[in-house]
Amino acid sequence: MRQFNYSLIKDQKWDSELLGLIAAVYYEAGKQEMYLKQRPQELEKLVEIAKIQSTEASNAIEGIVTTSTRIRQLVEEKTTPKNRDEQEIAGYRDVLGIIHESFDAIPITRNYILQLHKILYSHMNNPIAGRTKTVQNYVSATYPDGHTETLFTPLAPYETPEALDRICEEYNRVIGNMELEPLIAIPIFIHDFLCIHPFNDGNGRMSRLLTTLLLYRSGFYVGKYISLEAKIAKYRDLYYEALAASHDGWHEGQNDPIPFVKYLLGTILSSYRDFADRYTIVENRRSALDMVRMAAQNKIGRFKKQDIREQCPSLSISSIESALRKMVASGELKREGAGKNTFYFRLK
Repeated sequence: MRQFNYSLIKDQKWDSELLGLIAAVYYEAGKQEMYLKQRPQELEKLVEIAKIQSTEASNAIEGIVTTSTRIRQLVEEKTTPKNRDEQEIAGYRDVLGIIHESFDAIPITRNYILQLHKILYSHMNNPIAGRTKTVQNYVSATYPDGHTETLFTPLAPYETPEALDRICEEYNRVIGNMELEPLIAIPIFIHDFLCIHPFNDGNGRMSRLLTTLLLYRSGFYVGKYISLEAKIAKYRDLYYEALAASHDGWHEGQNDPIPFVKYLLGTILSSYRDFADRYTIVENRRSALDMVRMAAQNKIGRFKKQDIREQCPSLSISSIESALRKMVASGELKREGAGKNTFYFRLK
């Protein structure tokens, strides 16, 4: 079976790009800590939006969907699931909520990972919930044009429980002994988890939930305010490419994890910078029009009303709509389309 020794990773030579990403993440994390002390109540509104986006995006990557209205109602627990997709969405909401509220009380062990997986399927009758896989599975990618490709053959079912134990033990050891930088250990753990592919179903969603959990436990809270899952979903081709580049030779311990490490660090850094942009709008808040104008200035190309809503969570939809109408009337913006297909772009 594939051997795991995370101590060996610390001896690897990292290039300047990767070290630069780590330094930039720490810099942005420090800025976020300062921002949270200054305006904690106003920034809490970002949490609600991130929960909705994370739940919607992580499930959508796997083809599990419902309407935007239903997603919001399910995340806010204002309705009950109507079908299988909504049952799975509700389960993701529950696990994400537990991680948000109790991350420091969730040890990284096989038993706890199995418990989280069981909760993921708690709204449906699924006999495999909370159990490692019973049949061989495969890592596949579904691309925007609809075609699917098999990227990797994971460990066999009989090897899975021990492998899951080993990566948890190795991660806890190097983190506990401060042998390895957390921002390197986290992507390595997540990549190994995906290569093991421990469940018959739910591996991708569990990997994204575990990413959030590990980041929280190491003091990186950006996923609470900006959806990492939404970024992964938006640029899923890059996600699949990074996985494929890091898979080759994994079974023999000869793979190069750096492409996936860089990919995940880039996603984390981009999320922190989005947070900083949204904080700037909150900090300089004057009128609704000024806030929407500042948000629009951050946009390149076409954008929707919902894009502005994400950057201005303290504003109501009606206030945003009113501001957009004024900007169209003044010639600052041009409007195209109608209804859900309405787009705006800057003219000035």
